[in-house]
Amino acid sequence: MGGDRIDRPGAFMQPTILSNISADNPACKDEFFGPVALFFKVKDEEEAIKLANDSPFGLGGSVFTKGIARGNRVARRIDTGMVFINHPTWTAPDLLFGGIKESGYGRELSSMGIQEFVNKKLIRTAPIDAPAWLA
Repeated sequence: MGGDRIDRPGAFMQPTILSNISADNPACKDEFFGPVALFFKVKDEEEAIKLANDSPFGLGGSVFTKGIARGNRVARRIDTGMVFINHPTWTAPDLLFGGIKESGYGRELSSMGIQEFVNKKLIRTAPIDAPAWLA
């Protein structure tokens, strides 16, 4: 549904929904930068987690559920740098931001993120007469 180019200057396209996507379709593994949503039908929670993790990317994911405990359990098993429960995405200065796999390394924002931008030095001192294995 959608996917047509919008007739105006620039690179604009209609919001697009893809469904019934086979595993060998490039859309199944490609990263989209645009208004594209993919819908998959799965039989149960295990299959949903397996599908979510079967990607070379891992920036963020979302879990929608009435059961918050279930949402937390599923979120812990999804291989992404960020998981949002009952919300598609979220950003704020106090929330760390970043992905895993081919979606990035390290974190931005929050007190953890600022550590990515500082240089730290280790200085370790051993007694002058310490055995070699200790020094």
